[in-house]
Amino acid sequence: MPERRTVALVTLGCARNEVDSEELAGRLAADGWDLVEDASDADVAVVNTCGFVEAAKKDSVDALLEANDLKDHGRTQAVVAVGCMAERYGKDLAEALPEADGVLGFDDYADISDRLQTILNGGIHASHTPRDRRKLLPISPAERQDAAVALPGHAQETPAPAPEDLPEGVAPVSGPRREMKEPRKEGMAQKEQRRPSDVLQETRWLAEQGVKEVMLVSENNTSYGKDLGDIRLLETLLPELADVDGIERIRVSYLQPAEMRPGLIDVLTSTPKVAPYFDLSFQHSSPSVLRTMRRFGDTDRFLELLDTIRSKAPEAGARSNFIVGFPGETEADLAELERFLTGARLDAIGVFGYSDEEGTEAVGYENKLDADVIAERLAHISQLAEELTSQRAEERVGETLQVLVESIESDEDGEVAIGRAAHQAPETDGQVVFTTREGLVPGRMVEAKAVGTEGVDLVAEHHELAEAAR
Repeated sequence: MPERRTVALVTLGCARNEVDSEELAGRLAADGWDLVEDASDADVAVVNTCGFVEAAKKDSVDALLEANDLKDHGRTQAVVAVGCMAERYGKDLAEALPEADGVLGFDDYADISDRLQTILNGGIHASHTPRDRRKLLPISPAERQDAAVALPGHAQETPAPAPEDLPEGVAPVSGPRREMKEPRKEGMAQKEQRRPSDVLQETRWLAEQGVKEVMLVSENNTSYGKDLGDIRLLETLLPELADVDGIERIRVSYLQPAEMRPGLIDVLTSTPKVAPYFDLSFQHSSPSVLRTMRRFGDTDRFLELLDTIRSKAPEAGARSNFIVGFPGETEADLAELERFLTGARLDAIGVFGYSDEEGTEAVGYENKLDADVIAERLAHISQLAEELTSQRAEERVGETLQVLVESIESDEDGEVAIGRAAHQAPETDGQVVFTTREGLVPGRMVEAKAVGTEGVDLVAEHHELAEAAR
């Protein structure tokens, strides 16, 4: 009997890459590949790259080089790049990084098994020539549904039938073709250019696999429905998802502040099982910097938005990312950002230093800041963010939390239970550490009371045990 082929998926970047990696895993498993955690145990190491900013691209290249080093000692025979950076640079990346045995774009996902086997056999798969994929979109949103625009895992040369699904039981007919890992507490449904019925069907399938929390990811959730002719589709979809038996929490990510309409705020703050969680893409709060970014808003408008949300759901979670050192940013602009951060009471804050990114308008801007100035501002705002998010965690002491138990971990004092409350998304935000693991099982949603903090993390007491003790 021939030895099974093994593959490891190394995922970098955001939740959308996690979705794509699960899809790739499902396709590979269905075609007879064994999935392994450690790249050193794999015949092929597949690195799902991120091309968001310069630092993310560097991390992706480093991961590819590390995987390539495994070929000198161990089982690994080939290293393959997929994901955003591979899609963005294609042939150019393949030429610049010969250590990668293959650079595959989104169009290759549907045939991922054949592509890896070709590379493993010593063959060469020609990488695509980079192009602006936005130019492939037809002007009419209605036409866009049937257009020949490739989505991850949905390769199309011309308008064509949907790609072949994985075997029954591995994935729903309409949803991303994926393999679920066990035990699984949360799943992610990618919504871009997908109809509500497809998302609903995938959510039902996820519930059947034991998933308790579903997180909706796309480039911009507040724009969902534009291509389908109804900008309010998200408002009608969320209650339907919340009604799916077995699902206990729905979380929405990637919201644009300028598109936060009253109806959407109402649904996010009042629908049972929908987490009052606001992942808002503020980026900055100085009006001059935002206009240069071609964005809207300012400190006062953003604070008003947060006040509106909290007037409807006082314990709502809010997080955002910010860029410092953008071309033309002054000390006054930085002070304005500090004013916003101090008043916003965000639960989680990500801070990035500006860097030139190929293909962006900002590359040609004047008034670029020196690298050492950007680094200094990044360090300053990052420290402020750490202090403010710790203070926000302290404000939550005494709150009653709905916590999804995720894991039981060991430390020097024994075993400890870890979970996430409604204001904490997977990986990007803080977590809840229970005072005891007694009666707690991964995958269970429990009520707890926040009794302390550890930085941005909350320490909580399981309500059932507290009641029993009293």
